[in-house]
Amino acid sequence: MAGEEAKEEKEAKAEEQKGEDYKERMLRLAAEFDNYKKRVKNEVENAKGMGKAEMTRKLLPVLDEFELALMSANENGDKALVKGIEMVYSNLLDALKREGLKEMKVNGVFDPYKHEIIIAKEDKKKPGTILEVVKKGYMFNEMVLRPASVIISKEKSEGESESGIEGK
Repeated sequence: MAGEEAKEEKEAKAEEQKGEDYKERMLRLAAEFDNYKKRVKNEVENAKGMGKAEMTRKLLPVLDEFELALMSANENGDKALVKGIEMVYSNLLDALKREGLKEMKVNGVFDPYKHEIIIAKEDKKKPGTILEVVKKGYMFNEMVLRPASVIISKEKSEGESESGIEGK
């Protein structure tokens, strides 16, 4: 009988171990599923953000055209037209800003990640200094949507004098 009790005790411990194994597997699967749900949620949010960024990128030429229309209307002196264009432009810009659009700040020094050089002019300023912004740059949250198009300074060529006449 002692042998049977030992055998039953051994079987009970094996069953208990099996139950523990099942419990551990279930907990592991629950954790994996929870991680999967979080990952999918992040991927969906990223996809939404990328969709918003792409739509915003497509609307940037419209903002540029509104700015040109405002300048033209101001030159013509039609105050009613200027007011109307300003209102539409302002509403569009506000809606895009609420979604994450930010106008890029140009701090005076060329940054290849944020600026695109259109022209490099000889100037007395330190080379790489931004002289003029030709087209505004925009960010969407922390992503560059469009780099700012800029004119920067460069050093005078060695063969040129102050008057711009080449030396011999």
